[in-house]
Amino acid sequence: MKFFIDTANLAQIKEANELGILDGVTTNPSLMAKEGIKGEAAILKHYETICELVDGDVSAEVLSTDFAGMIEEGKKFAAIHPNIVVKVPMIKDGIKALKWFSENGIKTNCTLVFSAGQAILAAKAGATYVSPFIGRIDDSSWDGIQLIEEIAQIYTIQGFKTEILAASIRNALHIVKCAQAGADVCTCPLDSILGLLKHPLTDIGLAKFMEDAKKM
Repeated sequence: MKFFIDTANLAQIKEANELGILDGVTTNPSLMAKEGIKGEAAILKHYETICELVDGDVSAEVLSTDFAGMIEEGKKFAAIHPNIVVKVPMIKDGIKALKWFSENGIKTNCTLVFSAGQAILAAKAGATYVSPFIGRIDDSSWDGIQLIEEIAQIYTIQGFKTEILAASIRNALHIVKCAQAGADVCTCPLDSILGLLKHPLTDIGLAKFMEDAKKM
C-alpha cells in the first residue's frame, strides 16, 4: 500500500518525505486555504513546489463544477509537472471530465466518493484513483472500512485498474484497517502516519535497553 500525506503544509510534507516512506501528496481547497494560499498564481506555484519536494503523484483539486471549467483547470494543473493528478468531484460533469482526462493522458483522482456505485462510475470513466472518504462515512454511523472492502472486491472481480485511495483518515488504526481491506493507497495527516510508530511496549523496551546500556 502506498502512503500519501493529506496536506498543503510544506514542513509536514518534508517531514513525511524524510521518513522515506512517502509516495505522494493529496490536497484540497480547504487545505490550501489553511496555509493561506490564495489566487490562481499562488496555488499553481504551490503545487509546483510540492512536486519539487516529493517524487510521486500530487493531487490538485479543481474548483469548477461544470465540465468546461474542470477541463480548463485540469489542463493548467497537468502542465505544472508530470506527477500532477487532477482531482475531480463525484458529480455528473465530474464523470464526463474523468473520461476526457483519461482519453487525453491526464491522471485523475475522483474525490468525495461515499458508495460502491460511485466507485464503479469513476472506474468506468477511467479514473486513476478513487477516493472513498472513510472518516466522514464513520461520522454518519456507517462503516467506512466496509466500503473499502466492497470496492476492492468489485474492482478485482471486474478487472478495473483504478486504484483505491482511502481518504478522510482519522487515526493510525484507520491506516491499518485500510491496508487489511485492500486499499491501494492511504492518504492521511502527518499525525496519523507518525501514530503508526507508537506502541507502549516499544517505549518500555527501549527504556529498558537504554538503562541496561548504562551498566555496560
